[in-house]
Amino acid sequence: MPPPTGADVERQLTLRIGLRDSATFANFLPGDNAAALHLLQQGGEPFIYLWGAGGSGRSHLLQAACHAVTAGGGSPAYLPLAGLADTGVAMLDGLEQMSLVCLDDLQAVAGNAAWEEALFHLYNRVRDAGGRLLAAADASPVTLGIQLADLRSRLAWGPVFQLQPLDDAGKLAALQLRARARGMDLSEEVGTYLLRRCPRDMQALFELLERLDQASLAAQRRLTIPFVRELIS
Repeated sequence: MPPPTGADVERQLTLRIGLRDSATFANFLPGDNAAALHLLQQGGEPFIYLWGAGGSGRSHLLQAACHAVTAGGGSPAYLPLAGLADTGVAMLDGLEQMSLVCLDDLQAVAGNAAWEEALFHLYNRVRDAGGRLLAAADASPVTLGIQLADLRSRLAWGPVFQLQPLDDAGKLAALQLRARARGMDLSEEVGTYLLRRCPRDMQALFELLERLDQASLAAQRRLTIPFVRELIS
């Protein structure tokens, strides 16, 4: 096999844009989404569609599936279409050769005829190659605004899961789970304080937790309410 060219390397890097190291199955608190998590962890279903509001965990699960495939020696592709829609549909060429293709933020290209046709053909190529494809968006396949009827049918080929957001208790547990993964001690008192005073979107909360972790390490201080209040004020 010839060594990879500069274009090959650039393509591989592009296919991993936005893939966070922290987005793993172990770091995902399922709440009411246990069925979706279980099926994704099994890894045998060829087509799965996830949808839900922002912060419901759809991007986390797609990225976790990519990490799991990589750990097993496979080659995943993660495409956050909200940031790649202007790149052009050529980005999809040859993806059927990957072990797993994850298409995130499908709503970003819904109604775009060129993208819809390209995605339709990608689904067919992945099926013919015996591969796996996961898709996620903020709406169901029926209400997403896809104009190409054949693509709408492809999106519902496999299981379709509506992801449910965590309640307050679940958000607290998810914050504590993420904190433990970072080697932090986040008390229930401090976690509850964050939920009451900060944005309630899980991604925003996780980003805040990361900043608090960095600040506590720099200051050599524990995460207490006075320290957190000082930082977020």
